[in-house]
Amino acid sequence: MSEHVVPVRIYFIIFATLLALTALTVIVSGIDLGRLNTVVALAIAVTKAVLVILYFMHLRYSTGLTWLVVSSGFVWLGILILFTMTDMLTRSWMMLTR
Repeated sequence: MSEHVVPVRIYFIIFATLLALTALTVIVSGIDLGRLNTVVALAIAVTKAVLVILYFMHLRYSTGLTWLVVSSGFVWLGILILFTMTDMLTRSWMMLTR
């Protein structure tokens, strides 16, 4: 079985993109976006994680079973974030009674 060879240029492009996204994270952290601060930070973090998984962990050229395992991990993460957010959104009534 032959392995897919990724050109070094692609690695440098992905690395530069990760550095740019890190700089964007630092820049956005200094801007007050209100409730969107967390959303923007998570969006940048997920983008960086996807790039690392696809290219540096070679998922882009992997088999379907590997894609299934990684996708199920992201689905589980989404479920955990969803339940956490629903818990946080329902706590506002506690603040009103104090």
